Amino acid sequence: MNTKLIECNPSIMMGKPIIAGTRIPVELILEKFAAGETIEQLLEEYPRLTHEAIQAAFSFAAQVLRADVIYPITVETQ
Repeated sequence: MNTKLIECNPSIMMGKPIIAGTRIPVELILEKFAAGETIEQLLEEYPRLTHEAIQAAFSFAAQVLRADVIYPITVETQ
């Protein structure tokens, strides 16, 4: 992962990880991709993004999820 492409700064977006030099949170990229948007659509919608930055966002998310933490998933029933 190109760690220079992801930054966390408490004075920008409340410290959420963002694409360096932008106010585009990694979280936003993941949400839009999960909702079905393609990398090409993201690049068109956010001209400051690059293919490498999107790959860095995915890599960052994978690295964070590798931590030894259990994330319980609850299923709501009605």
